[in-house]
Amino acid sequence: MIEVFTTNIPSISKAVNIITSLKNSHSDLKINFDIDRKIIHYPCDHSILRVEGESIPVEEFRSAVHNLGYKCDILEDKLCSK
Repeated sequence: MIEVFTTNIPSISKAVNIITSLKNSHSDLKINFDIDRKIIHYPCDHSILRVEGESIPVEEFRSAVHNLGYKCDILEDKLCSK
C-alpha cells in the first residue's frame, strides 16, 4: 500500500528531521519526500510525503506532522487555480 500526503514542509533539511522522527515510530515503513518549488499557496503549492508499507496509520502520520508544526493532508485528485 502507498499513501501520498501533501505538506507545507518547506525544505529537504526540515523533511529529513521529520522523516527520521516518523521512522523512529514506524521502522517497517518506507518514507520519502519530494519538493519541487517554493510553497506559497498551500495546498496548491506543496511538498509530497510518500509512505509505503503493509499498513499505514494515516491519522498517526497526519497528527505527527501537525505536532511538528506543519500541515499534512492526503493528496486529493483536484485542480487548483491561483
